[in-house]
Order: sequence, then C-alpha cells, then structure tokens
Amino acid sequence: MRLAALVEAADHVCCRYRLRAFQPHLASRGHTLELNSLPQGIWNRLRIGSELVEADAVVLQRKLLSTIESGLLRRRVQRLIFDFDDAVWLRDSYSNKGFESRKRRERFQSIIRHCDAIVAGNAFLAMQAREWSEFTPLHIIPTCVDLDRYELAEHETIDRWTDLVWIGSSSTLKGLESIQPLLERIGNDVPRVRLKLICDRFMRLKNMPVTPIPWSESRETDELATSSIGISWIPDDPWSRGKCGLKVLQYMAAGLPVVANPVGVQIEMVRHGETGFLVNSDEEWVEAIDTLAGDPDLRRAMGLAGRRIVEEFYSVEAGANSWFTLLKNFACLRKSA
Repeated sequence: MRLAALVEAADHVCCRYRLRAFQPHLASRGHTLELNSLPQGIWNRLRIGSELVEADAVVLQRKLLSTIESGLLRRRVQRLIFDFDDAVWLRDSYSNKGFESRKRRERFQSIIRHCDAIVAGNAFLAMQAREWSEFTPLHIIPTCVDLDRYELAEHETIDRWTDLVWIGSSSTLKGLESIQPLLERIGNDVPRVRLKLICDRFMRLKNMPVTPIPWSESRETDELATSSIGISWIPDDPWSRGKCGLKVLQYMAAGLPVVANPVGVQIEMVRHGETGFLVNSDEEWVEAIDTLAGDPDLRRAMGLAGRRIVEEFYSVEAGANSWFTLLKNFACLRKSA
C-alpha cells in the first residue's frame, strides 16, 4: 500500500517517533510511506491533497485544519487517516487563555468526522475521538521508541554522584520549573545528587548542581545511558492526560528507573515498585530518590524491568504491527468496495 503523510516537518518529534520510525518496517511488508510537509499559506492550503491523489491513504498528523480544508482534503484523497498524540482540541497547560478553545474543538470534530480511520496515542485521546465519530475505525498506537538506539545504563556503585535526568523541550520545562521548591528539597535532603537537563533551555537550582546538555538527536541516548534515575512531573489537567509519555519511554528504554507523579499515561507506564515509583507528596519524592540513589542494584533491576515493558508494548516493532493491522483492514475494505 502506498501511504503519504502530511506532517509539520519530517524531523519534528511527532513525525520521528510516530511515523518515520515505522518506515523500514512498512517497507519490509511492501508498503511505502512518503513524508510531506503541510502546505503553508492560505492558497497553498486550499490545494491541500491535490498532489496526493495517487496515494492509497493519506495520514494527516495532528494538524487541525479548518472545516473547509478538511473537506477538500477528504474529497481529493482515496482514504484519510488522522494521527494525533496530544489533546489537540484544547490549549496547553500553560496557556493564559485557559484550556477550552471553541475553534480548536470545532476543527477537531471536523477532521474526526471526515477521516476513514483514527490513530490515537492513548486511551484518553481515543475516548475523546470516539465521542465525535461512533463508527470510524479507531486504533490506539502509542508513541514508540527504537530500542536499537538505546544502550543500557550501567548503574555504577554508590560512591559516585546520582544523576537525575529530565529530557524535554523549552515548553515542557515549564512543568519542571513549577516544582523548583521540590527539586531544591531533594537537593538538600539527598546526598550527592545532581540534575542533568537535556533540553534547549535550562534552569538553575540553589541546592542541586544542574548539568545543562543541549539536546541533539545523536547525543540524547548517550546522555540517558550515563544517568541514574529518570524523572517526570506533569500537571494533573486535561492537556497532560493526553500526553503520550515519550520521556518516560526513553528513560525505560535506557534502563533507568523512573520517578513520576501518577497522572495520565505515567500511571500505565511506571509500575510502582517494579520499574520505578509513582509519587505525589514532597516526602514521597524525596524517599523515592533517596532509596534509588543508595541502591544501584535496585536501579538496575527496575531499569531492566522497564526495558522489558518497552520491548513488549512500546517498541517500533510493536507499533508497526498495529499499523499492519490497520492497513490490512483498509485493503479488505478496498477489495469489497
């Protein structure tokens, strides 16, 4: 089957993890996937899909087109798939305007109603899509990671520094900045702990050394493998419940135990006491970090358990199998048409 995708950019994080990663696996089954940047400007946008008429199916990733654009795209292409990994019908956690947006919601409803299949990154997103399209085939395909890129952390003995690691973007760093008092307390209460930030923007702490690591695709996995504990904190709100937990998956792929708050997919990904700790209060955070900092064998065991979960549920092989199922259903529909 010939697939074409409309994406923000081929190197955008969503495209890299949710589409580009599957290209070799799709090719092994005789499918092709062509990545196309979304047209810019009103006149180009009104021509959307006109160059994709030969594709068996077009994947629109995340973009909320206007109702007119959604209709034009659907009429021009043979089949339309909408792939999304955020609560795109809302504004994000840090918007001054609040979560609700009539424009976003109307556009989300329009594209959901126009498409022939929906690919949601988690169950929360799928539930929202189902409200507006009762019969459209809906597939939950989580964000997946390529385990071949990730070396396992070694977890050296306890006489070294314990490196907490956080990976993300300048926008999501706002969440970490909001818990700065907690980080200061961890730095004060847990000996020889420091924070490694893999990002495009950085913060400073008084009670904990911060190691700034400018993000690069080639370097991120090496930095994770030389860390001790992956941390993730997200607000308990509708936008965050739509997140697909990429940083947690990266920590687990690198064999790191994860300490996170129990919000959204983090509840599913982090198995408390097995692959890390789900914690709420400051006391629970400090206890979890202190326990892991003093026990490299526990870090290693939890990290390996997390890696096995990624292998089974969140690897590119697992995600590719879900895409194969979707495409097989499309082929059956085409034959019976």
